[in-house]
Amino acid sequence: MPHIAVLGAGITGVTTAFQLHERGFEVTVYDRQRYAAMETSFANGGQLSASNGEVWNTWATVLKGIKWMLTSDAPLLVNPKPSWHKISWMTEFLAAIPQYKANTIETARLAQTARPAFHAMAERAGVNFDHSPAGILHFYKTQKDLDKARKANKLYGEAGLERIELSPSEIQEKEPNLQGDFAGGFWTESDSTGDIHKYTYGLAEWLRGQGVTFRMGYGVTGATAKDDAVEISDDTGETRCFDGVVVAAGVGSRALAKGFGDRVNIYPVKGYSITVNLNDAASQAAAPMASLLDDDAKIVTSRLGADRFRLAGTAEFNGYNRDIRADRVRPLVEWCERYFPGVSTEQVVPWAGLRPMMPNMMPRVGRGKHARVFYNTGHGHLGWTLSGATAEIVGEVVADAYRETRASALPGFAIAAE
Repeated sequence: MPHIAVLGAGITGVTTAFQLHERGFEVTVYDRQRYAAMETSFANGGQLSASNGEVWNTWATVLKGIKWMLTSDAPLLVNPKPSWHKISWMTEFLAAIPQYKANTIETARLAQTARPAFHAMAERAGVNFDHSPAGILHFYKTQKDLDKARKANKLYGEAGLERIELSPSEIQEKEPNLQGDFAGGFWTESDSTGDIHKYTYGLAEWLRGQGVTFRMGYGVTGATAKDDAVEISDDTGETRCFDGVVVAAGVGSRALAKGFGDRVNIYPVKGYSITVNLNDAASQAAAPMASLLDDDAKIVTSRLGADRFRLAGTAEFNGYNRDIRADRVRPLVEWCERYFPGVSTEQVVPWAGLRPMMPNMMPRVGRGKHARVFYNTGHGHLGWTLSGATAEIVGEVVADAYRETRASALPGFAIAAE
């Protein structure tokens, strides 16, 4: 069978490797980190959330971004320093506003499709990742926000996602530990939570045991697609040849795609999280079991086992900057203390990661211009949620390409690009 290189060992790269391995391909995974899931897939919000599938391409988002531009602790922060990359991305973001409805429906549909594949991979590999079928509770503090949420909920309904609107008293019934006054909310029973790092690392280790090669700690310095092979060079100076390649390198995918002759306009949108260590019985009892989403503050939460409470959110357009800023972490801590005053925030672990976002908020999945090049990247804030589906899609695309090759009389792995 053909030998496929997968560039990236985050959630999309490792699930892609799983699906290719299942289809009989020989697979080699490259990543510059020593271990799987050490960048964007390390400490996200933990939600497997079809109910967070609403794309950001609205004029309301644009106006908020302008309003918050000079507010350091705002949920959405844009560095006003211009760059061609940022300008081109935002221009395409605006151009995708007319596709808001269709893309939201498709994202929610894809998220639901991902669930069975996601669970099948975990079950096959025996991965323990603190999964909880906790459901997700969206809550809204004002009637205006609740009315807006009702409009989005109609789109979720068109995607086949079942949700229940909650009154303020029903919110308290769903999550008694949540403190505050709310106009209402929505409950999505079918959504769940889990630890993305545990899942990805565990799946990668299982694949290693099944014969998948992992070249960890080897940064890719060159990638060239030729008629008869794809050549991948790493920072040891070694070059290896493969029959095909899948780019799943997160925010690094844009540069790799350019080398293959493709334009994949991913922008790195920084998100922050904190993991609150629940080291005492009182904090464990006071922390929520349901997963939450505060749409106004752009904060999501997950309970990861008995002794960890994960909060994540914010969006920062600041290039490839990975700095963890105290003024961006502080709102997450204060949010926890406001809504869950019984939880001790004495031990909080901050983290920041760069989400690989396409301007239309839709992942880039499928073939590139070159016959040997494929993509599974650009999932933005929903890589954890969508990866089960997109890995299956790209696995089938590669398999179909190989079947096309066998059906033709062409030598090697040459296939017709779309």
